[in-house]
Amino acid sequence: MFDFSAEAGFVGLFIASFVAATVLPGGSEFVLVAVIHKHPEVVWQAVGVATAGNTLGGMTSYAVGRLIPNHAQHKAIIYLHRYGYWSLLFSWLPLVGDALAVAAGWLRFNPWLALALFAIGKLVRYALVAGGWSWIAATVLPRLAP
Repeated sequence: MFDFSAEAGFVGLFIASFVAATVLPGGSEFVLVAVIHKHPEVVWQAVGVATAGNTLGGMTSYAVGRLIPNHAQHKAIIYLHRYGYWSLLFSWLPLVGDALAVAAGWLRFNPWLALALFAIGKLVRYALVAGGWSWIAATVLPRLAP
């Protein structure tokens, strides 16, 4: 594995998390796991950096949605009409999450509430990824070592 400092890992993690929350493809979970594997003492800081980057990326998608003319109809918009703000907790889902963020902007959802719900959903996801990897590293990997 590459040798990098925790700070450099945080920069890469923030960028990967930001990009993953936009319409561009990205896999921030892999970067999170790499940072945690290399620097296990910074698990919660890494989760915070990933959450911040992914939330800001989601808000970028939200801002793009504000620029779309109001005559669009998309499944995400119909979903948001049906389930409202709470559906933004699922903005971390691949493909669907980007559409939810854009649709929230298009529907002119309250940006502060959208920001909070984006952050909560993304924090839960990254905490689960970090916890899962920490468990694997502590219990499974030692058993596989020769």
